[in-house]
Amino acid sequence: MLFLLFQADRDRYAIDADQLVEVLPLIHIKQIPRMPDAVAGAFDYRGTPLPVIDLSQLLLGRPAERRLSTRIMVMRYPDAAGALHLLGLIAERATETFRRNPDDFSPTGVASPEAPYLGPLLSDEHGLVQWIEVRKLLPEAVRDMLFAPAAAAVAE
Repeated sequence: MLFLLFQADRDRYAIDADQLVEVLPLIHIKQIPRMPDAVAGAFDYRGTPLPVIDLSQLLLGRPAERRLSTRIMVMRYPDAAGALHLLGLIAERATETFRRNPDDFSPTGVASPEAPYLGPLLSDEHGLVQWIEVRKLLPEAVRDMLFAPAAAAVAE
């Protein structure tokens, strides 16, 4: 399976590339007032506004650093009914991919109800890599906030 690797501070994380649509350079994000901290805002993706989550804000409580290796990963994300929507994820040092068998990852042995997206770990020559389970990334209320209006607009 192909994974996209990124970093938050010195820790490395992996996202399943099967859910990945495109990786873009970090561009201007339009902030949306009164959103949860991890919601960076939205950007224009091929003529459509796309919500963006800042993974550094989510994982570390601080915004991602603007650097050449900071990217926006456009991912497929399911709503409550399972319909897929596009979601941007800002990630630092998102410049590498690697192939591994999902069975190479091992459970952490620690459950985090506040961060259900933190999946199993893989050990390699550079240390540990933690799998981020994208479909578990957003709390239900945030997911519904980001995707409910689009679903309602399509239904009308």
